[in-house]
Amino acid sequence: LLAENGSLEYTVIVSADAAEAALDRYLAAYVGCTIGEDFMDQGRDVLIVYDDLSNHAIAYREMSLLMRRSPGREAYPGDIFYLHSRLLERAGKLAKGGSLTALPIVQVQSDDITAYIPTNLISITDGQIFLDTKRFNNGIRPAVNVEISVSRVGSSAQTKAIKSMTKALKLELAQYHELLDFAQFGTELDIISQKRLARGAIIEELFKQEQYQTYNFVDQTLMLFLLRENLLDKLTVKDVRKFALQFVSYVNNVYSDVYKQILETEDISPENIEQLKVIAKEFGKLFGAN
Repeated sequence: LLAENGSLEYTVIVSADAAEAALDRYLAAYVGCTIGEDFMDQGRDVLIVYDDLSNHAIAYREMSLLMRRSPGREAYPGDIFYLHSRLLERAGKLAKGGSLTALPIVQVQSDDITAYIPTNLISITDGQIFLDTKRFNNGIRPAVNVEISVSRVGSSAQTKAIKSMTKALKLELAQYHELLDFAQFGTELDIISQKRLARGAIIEELFKQEQYQTYNFVDQTLMLFLLRENLLDKLTVKDVRKFALQFVSYVNNVYSDVYKQILETEDISPENIEQLKVIAKEFGKLFGAN
């Protein structure tokens, strides 16, 4: 897949699968980090993906047991936290030169993030994206659990345009999932709760994304604008994504000056919002006609 997309030219793969000795599986992560650091020292920006550190911990546990070292929490050696923290803290940006960004992956059993290795990584890293098996099986892709996923960088990494469109969005999703649990038990809900359920379903539908399909921050801003201004509420859930994607295309092609202004300023002004309200109304008529 990497070769087909021309990515193998700048990619190094260090592989130690289950058939390899425990020592090889343990050392693979360090070998990969060393190669990444070499490129960083050359002034390049490097991304290193550790897939995955739960298996790395298991390999170290095997070695420790062979050396008759006493196991600690959940039978892992006590110094596994130290090893992973030393490994991940090699990532950083040099004052003069390149950078190394680490993306560690860890498997959790039964969606339990309180296990030893996941809690270790959560405390070491700058945030985590938690992928939920239930959501994946329910057709929500990417299956990101927004409530558990955390960024310590927070909104500092977002553009002003995105920031202004996402206020209280996480809270809305949390309330939706809470209500969904009640609704599954056949509990009768009041009108406000029903509206929150309908709203949450629209948000989840809008957040679905086809594989390999990406959106720049302007596309995201325009989609979130529709959500914030309640312009998707009258649509059926199955039409939400279709409407949002066609609206983005419509703005980009027919009102390219508005699109370019948001792109250049990385912000959405009150004038832009008023313009987009008019455009959305105009597009709504066209979409309804189709």
